[in-house]
Amino acid sequence: MNQKELNEIRRRMTPNKSNISKIYGCYVNSNKAIISYLEESLGIMPQLEIEKYMIFLKKALSGSLGKNLVDIVFSTQQVHDSDEHRLLTSLTNSELKDAAAREQFYQKVIQSLDMEDCNYLILLASDAYDVPHRGKDDEIQADASDTVFKYIICAACPVRDGKPELGYFSGENEFHGYATKQIVAPPELGFMFPTFDARAANIYNALFYSKNTAQIHHEFIDAVFHTKAPMSADEQKETFQSVLADSLADGCSYDVIQAVHEQIRERIEQHKERKDPDSLDITSREVGQILQSNGIPEEQIQVFQERCGEEFGDEAVLNPRNIIDSGKFELVTPQVKISVDPEYSYMVETKMIDGKKYILIPADDGVEVNGVNVKIARD
Repeated sequence: MNQKELNEIRRRMTPNKSNISKIYGCYVNSNKAIISYLEESLGIMPQLEIEKYMIFLKKALSGSLGKNLVDIVFSTQQVHDSDEHRLLTSLTNSELKDAAAREQFYQKVIQSLDMEDCNYLILLASDAYDVPHRGKDDEIQADASDTVFKYIICAACPVRDGKPELGYFSGENEFHGYATKQIVAPPELGFMFPTFDARAANIYNALFYSKNTAQIHHEFIDAVFHTKAPMSADEQKETFQSVLADSLADGCSYDVIQAVHEQIRERIEQHKERKDPDSLDITSREVGQILQSNGIPEEQIQVFQERCGEEFGDEAVLNPRNIIDSGKFELVTPQVKISVDPEYSYMVETKMIDGKKYILIPADDGVEVNGVNVKIARD
């Protein structure tokens, strides 16, 4: 799914736009036991409750593609004949009305999911989207639809004890302390199946959501999709940094790393300015070209590309937003941390003075120390 397709589905997560008629689910305690089941019709539900459920479902489609939202790819063999794909297909085709399939799904999740001794609520919803035709001018023609896209959304939401509050009791004309017993929090993880690609169902993919980009819940992905979980965004960054430093060895200088960061950041900014709905990608070969333009020997570039192949897979395509922090440029020594606006990272220099290594930053007017304007002494 690209950003435009994702936004199209996200916009459906409101009471008056989706065709979701029921919310299914179950409430699970920290001992992996089902406390209660949920099967609620939106037609008789109070408006406030409908809106709350829709917010939770929409949250399972929130965040950035490639970061909070990652593609789960099924093999051809899985699609043709596998228990995991058969179960998801049954849930989708039955619009979640198959009680046996729902129970089988709940048990898969409950037996695998690690929510750190927290009670949680599994939510399931089914939607049927009458896909409007998009013309050559990119305008949607609502009265020219010939495709119905059926899909399910799952959200796993922690349930936590409410905090004590102070409230007014009108019968007594007094304020007293009280606490709500259990509060459903926004989902920690979830998924959509199938995905909405080229404005149609792609049964080879699911879109997995993780609130925490450092914790991608491998146990859930293995149990529900039976596929190898992709690296989390944090793991991708750490791995890329490690591969870069190890491959370049003594060639891993400030100037080289600054150039890599700046050129990748420029790609991200240009992609944003173009408003391109497709994901931005970069290959190890393209990073190698950046290294080559900054004087890194061919043999070290070869080592870098081989290491990338080992860690990310041969001909792997990386998400630039996952391998650098485009909004931050930071230098850290054992004693000092310096943060620089990435746009001005070129102003920072490294230099050897009297046998010592220094980081130099131009300091003219506008220098502050703890909020106080100071003057820099001149020799």
